[in-house]
Amino acid sequence: MSGWLSNLPLKLLSVFLAFTVWFVVSAPRRESLSERAFSVPLSLVGMPRDLMITTSVPDTVSVRLRGRASDLRSLSSSNLEVTIDQRLAQPGDATITLRPQLINVPPHVEVVSIDPNKMRFRVERVKEKIVPIRPFLVGAPSVGYAVGDATLSPDHARVSGPASQIKNLSEVATERIIMTGRTESFEQSVAVVSDSSLIRIVDPLMVQVTVPVTEEIGPAQQETKKKSP
Repeated sequence: MSGWLSNLPLKLLSVFLAFTVWFVVSAPRRESLSERAFSVPLSLVGMPRDLMITTSVPDTVSVRLRGRASDLRSLSSSNLEVTIDQRLAQPGDATITLRPQLINVPPHVEVVSIDPNKMRFRVERVKEKIVPIRPFLVGAPSVGYAVGDATLSPDHARVSGPASQIKNLSEVATERIIMTGRTESFEQSVAVVSDSSLIRIVDPLMVQVTVPVTEEIGPAQQETKKKSP
């Protein structure tokens, strides 16, 4: 009996240490579950080069997650993502169901809901076309001066975009060329631009524009020229 009592402090310490280890290890399991909503980026990857999406697709979706509070606190929109593989995409209207497996959450976190849970968009083939370039002249020269026909070098551009838009595209334009107050001819290097966000200028990206500006000849000036020897 006295031997057992002599080891009592050591045994009590062992029991205390064992309890402490159990308490620390089991703390996560005893932590209450909670839910939290996240705005998660939506990423479409693997789209074939000859296809493109022509309707709007949201940049993010709302995802509600359930898990331990400590696990949820470690998550943010920057380390979550919904990735949709488009390698098998085909032209036409597409509908994709967003499933929990698409979201890269930790093992003990559950995806409760995704809103919206379906993505609908249209896929079209990408086509190319060569069209004329129109100089976009803005404003008028000084009084008494006239603007002639501008020339461009080169004067045609190769563009690409969805087949439905490329089919009806007849021209593209340069960026604005300001004519206000001009009194003489000039050359200017300007960018070629597209009115549609889906139409891409392939080549050339820049053109050289020559704009003739000449002094107008009124009736009095014409009569003077006739009388002069």
